[in-house]
Amino acid sequence: MPGLCPRLDESAGKRRSTRTRHATPWLKTALVQAAWAATRKKDSYLQAQFRRLKGRRGPKKAIVAVAASMLTAAYFMLRDEKDYHELGGRYLDDRDKHRITQRLLRRLHDLGVQVDVKAA
Repeated sequence: MPGLCPRLDESAGKRRSTRTRHATPWLKTALVQAAWAATRKKDSYLQAQFRRLKGRRGPKKAIVAVAASMLTAAYFMLRDEKDYHELGGRYLDDRDKHRITQRLLRRLHDLGVQVDVKAA
């Protein structure tokens, strides 16, 4: 990847630099700009991925992750000669529905709220 993947530099359990590599500046810049535009499309997988990562890592790291996802998708589209298949904004929520439910129930319990759960 053109400088979009973070380094995994660790020795003896101590984490060192995780900065992204130097790369072709025009390609990295173009991918990041395209990622910013893609995150503004309503109900898209890339917007959902950005929002999910932004809360934990911050907007700049999240946008680099979205740009890397776009580059990976472009590679596989070119390699397999297939069209882009949009997964949708709810893909990440639907994939891990049980885990999300358990996390939110645990959060409510920590806030002191008792909840009975019934399937819709």
